[in-house]
Amino acid sequence: MATPTGILELVESFNRNRDAYLSGAYNETQLRREFVDPFFEVLGWDMFNKLGYAEAYKDVIHLWEIIFISVTSRLR
Repeated sequence: MATPTGILELVESFNRNRDAYLSGAYNETQLRREFVDPFFEVLGWDMFNKLGYAEAYKDVIHLWEIIFISVTSRLR
């Protein structure tokens, strides 16, 4: 099986800007939006529920869980 064109384009894009991506200024959200999500789209996943499926039938469910721990509450 040949490598899909979209995957080759993602690899080329990464190689062109490699230094910027490895600099430490490039964050996880940027990585996901520019490489991970498009990677899975090329493989046929409906990353953004373009088909309008109900939650139980989506290919991908994005989790946006953030946990905050108060430093002052730990000092008490």
